Amino acid sequence: MTAIIETKGLTKRYGNAAALDGLDLTVRKGEVLGYLGPNGAGKTTTIRLLLGLIKPSDGQALLFGEPASADPAGLHKKIAYVPGETSYWPTMTGAETLRFLANIHGSVDHEYEQELIKKFGFDPDKKVRNYSKGNRQKIALIAALASRAELLIFDEPTSGLDPVMAKVFRDEVRAAKQNGQTIFLSSHILEEVEELCDRVAVLRLGRLVEIGTLDELRHLSALTVEASFKATPPDISHVKHVSNIEIRGNRLRCNVNGPISDLLSTLAKAQPVSLLSRKPSLEELFLALYDEDKK
Repeated sequence: MTAIIETKGLTKRYGNAAALDGLDLTVRKGEVLGYLGPNGAGKTTTIRLLLGLIKPSDGQALLFGEPASADPAGLHKKIAYVPGETSYWPTMTGAETLRFLANIHGSVDHEYEQELIKKFGFDPDKKVRNYSKGNRQKIALIAALASRAELLIFDEPTSGLDPVMAKVFRDEVRAAKQNGQTIFLSSHILEEVEELCDRVAVLRLGRLVEIGTLDELRHLSALTVEASFKATPPDISHVKHVSNIEIRGNRLRCNVNGPISDLLSTLAKAQPVSLLSRKPSLEELFLALYDEDKK
């Protein structure tokens, strides 16, 4: 499948400090990639390198098979970027700002733009200075999505949006994916990433430490098992692969790192009333990695 983004040993140093160190990453056409990491991990540096705003210290970033810094203006015709913080011309109206951004980009689906204005509940007739942070963010989202760009790069795109508008954004990302567009999504809202992304890449201290589907990353955290009983729960302290055992009344909760068969056999003998197993969420996977960083 065609690679829309490809980085090879991509590195950015500031003095002796490496903001990004040897990034090897491929994002395929039509894929939604979640890009995660704590503050200072190198996410924004990566995006600036992809956009050609800064040049790498080593390695290279390719967009559509071309070096990102060779012809940024030409490549940007295929890209739409939404930052987490926006700044516009305060005396212009929302409609004027959208028209100006469309002219700069050079591409806009006017019919789709009007649909987005309605979906996001955006009033285009107000002056920018009178918009809330959330409404200023809507300008960026509407402009980016309406461009129908082949590559959408989002950096904290739902910053300032309420839950209803955040859902509209997620719906439109899914529509963009169905349209064959590629999405690079950096977000601290892990539920958003979990819902939208085909794969997740995790940065730590400038290095890519994990990449894969959520199922492929499940090894980073334990399976959670919860059970309730008519009487006191059985003693499972001797069971292999079990940790973090909690007993409250007739309810038992634990984590399992490894095969679950021994645990199930022990619980079955005690005749549980209910039994629930749950895979780790993306938040739990991310925190497992982050905890490793603090050790």
